[in-house]
Formats: sequence, structure tokens, C-alpha cells
Amino acid sequence: MKTRDIVLLVVLSCGAAAGFFAAAAYLFIRRRRRKREEDEDGTSCAIRVEHAPDSGREKSRLNGFLSLKTPLISTKTLGAQLETTSTSSPQAKSPAGSSAGAAASASTAQGERTPTAHNKQLQNVKGQDHPAHPSVEENRSISLVDMYIDNSEPSENVGQIHFSLEYDFQNTTLILRIIQGKELPAKDLSGTSDPYVRVTLLPDKKHRLETKIKRRTLNPRWNETFYFEGFPIQKLQSRVLHLHVFDYDRFSRDDSIGEVFLPLCQVDLSEKPSFWKALKPPAKDKCGELLTSLCYHPSNSVLTLTLLKARNLKAKDINGKSDPYVKVWLQFGDKRIEKRKTAVFKCTLNPVFNDAFSFNVPWEKIRECSLDVQVMDFDNIGRNELIGRILLAGKNGSGASETKHWQDMITKPRQTIVQWHRLKPE
Repeated sequence: MKTRDIVLLVVLSCGAAAGFFAAAAYLFIRRRRRKREEDEDGTSCAIRVEHAPDSGREKSRLNGFLSLKTPLISTKTLGAQLETTSTSSPQAKSPAGSSAGAAASASTAQGERTPTAHNKQLQNVKGQDHPAHPSVEENRSISLVDMYIDNSEPSENVGQIHFSLEYDFQNTTLILRIIQGKELPAKDLSGTSDPYVRVTLLPDKKHRLETKIKRRTLNPRWNETFYFEGFPIQKLQSRVLHLHVFDYDRFSRDDSIGEVFLPLCQVDLSEKPSFWKALKPPAKDKCGELLTSLCYHPSNSVLTLTLLKARNLKAKDINGKSDPYVKVWLQFGDKRIEKRKTAVFKCTLNPVFNDAFSFNVPWEKIRECSLDVQVMDFDNIGRNELIGRILLAGKNGSGASETKHWQDMITKPRQTIVQWHRLKPE
């Protein structure tokens, strides 16, 4: 009996030791991989600093430090494609404001950063001294920017948000001040809300900063400042500022109040602009996003659609996943001419297709045709379900982004125009 106990103890000890060493090895490899990714992607970061409500000074405390290192488009094949194009053409919310995955910073805030000596330099940032990269000014449709340009009026009144932007040219830092909100809707039974703002610089959605929660008010005053460090002015041209106002709930999921998307390429940062923006209610049916490219060669009348990848697709299966594939119809008016489709990707909401389809379309017909792109969920039993779709066309596309993509393809023949699109439910 004693011998068996000793043997069992030895076996358990060996198993525990093996598990410990395996976990240590996994953490070590993961740390090295993360460090290597940081070295490759750069050291952009965001810092949140508060303003005292009375004096307007900043407290000497950093509430968050984020590494914003997600590349705009990371597919290797797309990188090579964009390089060719550019050469050929002129987690858990914390009331204190820190986000999950943020590493604490031991440094202190350096007081109010209001550079004055470099304002003139900033005004000339697009001039001869600091020329903008051609891929920014001339091929801006490769970025997410066009997907978020929306001049339509909000479908309902959910309040407004007041914020300002400034750029520190010397330190390549974007300075965002979230000042106040006004006329927010009541989300609690008391007839008030507990609003806070979540800040993101798209396309990076993993790292976010948040303001403090203002209790029981529909007209909150935050007066908080965020510093996005390590962002050259050219890099900001492909970023979209996303401000999302939430109502905090202690015992349930926070309610979304409204959001604002501001493509920074539309902002003259040398003027230190201040904005009152009407919040828009978030889309109820978010189907995901699709990255596509269009290219037309008039010499041989070939229209090429490349389906690169999709992300954040809507889950259609009970396991919280989907089995997506893409079906494409070439149309002339309402008449369907030719159909193509990709392979099925099992159990994923972020498939990488990397599939290209070519169609013969005469030059005189290119403005009359369209491409109906449907992202489907494959089912072994029953009918395949539609996840979302877009219509790429020169006149009656499914949105401004889709119409602009088609027009860019026509005005820039033989060039590959890459763009993200938000899928529509129908």
C-alpha cells in the first residue's frame, strides 16, 4: 500500500512538473513572438491623461499605455500587390479608463502639450519640406477611409459629442480632447444615463481607451485628453477616429448610445479643429467587412475582381461560427450573366480567400455592368444562408463606398484598387 502511494505521488509530481515546464515554454515563446511583432510593426502608442474639472490642469498620472501596432492590411499577397501599385501610379471595460491588455506605464505626464514653434511646419506638412506619400494622396482608396465617409443625417436623435484635435509635429503625436456630450438619451429607469466614451483609431480594434464614467447625467462633461504617440502625419491619413458613447451598467452589458466615425484625412490638423458631431445609432445588423480589389484592362476588356479576406462576419451556426464562401454574379442591369464562387472556409468569421475572378466586359459596357458579391454561410443540411452582400457598380451601387470603388477602377485603368466594404444584410 505504501509503495503504491509513493509511486502515485511520484507520477503526479512528474506530471505537475511537466505541465509547469510546458506552460513556461508556451509563455516564453508567446512573449518572444509578441516582441518580434512589436519590433516589426513599430512603437505607436496611446496615452490617456485627465483634466481636473476646475483648474483645467492635467493630473500627473497615466491611466493607460497601448501599443497600436495592427497593420492596415497584413495579407502578404496584398502587400506585394500594393507595392506594385504604388510604384506604377503618381476587452474588459474598466471604469478608471484603462483597457484590457494595456501595460501600466511608470512615467508621469509632462503637463499640457501645446506646441507653438512648429505650427508653421505643420501647416506645410503637405508641402515641399514634408511631401505626402503618393500612396496616401493618390491611392487613398486602398485604406479603410472611404468605408467610413458618411454624410447622411442620423436616423434618430441620440445626442451630440464635443471634441477637439491637435497635432504635435515635433513629437508626431495626435492629441484628442473629449470635452462633453449633450442631449444624450436616457438608458436607465431613473431617466438618466451613466455615459462614457470608448476611443479607437481604426483599423486597430484590439486596443482602446475609455473616459471616466459620468454618473446620472444626460449632458456629461469629461474634459479628458488622449495622446496617440508615434503617428507621423502621413500615417494618420489612413486612420479613422471612432468615438463610441456607452451607458455603463453594473449588472448587465453596457448599452450603446451612439457613435461617430471621423476619417482623419478630412481634417486639417494645423487648425486645431474643434467639433460638435451628432451621434449616430450603431447599426443593428452588423454583417462584417469584406476586402476586395478591382482592376480593368481596356486593351483586352478584362475586369478582375479579387476577394482578399473578410473579418467580423456574422455568426450563423450554433457554435458561434460560420462556414463562409463568396458567390459573385456579373450583371447587366437586372440580368445575371455569369456566376463564380470561392471555396468554403469552415468554422471561421475571418476567412482569407485570396481568390481572383476575371470577366470579359467591353469598354463601352463597363459603366452599365455591376458585380453582385454575396458572402454566404454553407450548410450541409438545409439552404445556405446569406451573411451579407455588396453591389459594386458605377451608378447604383449598394453604397457610396461601392460606387466610388467602381469609379476609381474606371478612372485608373490597369491599376489595382483595393478597398474595404461593409456588408449589407440585404
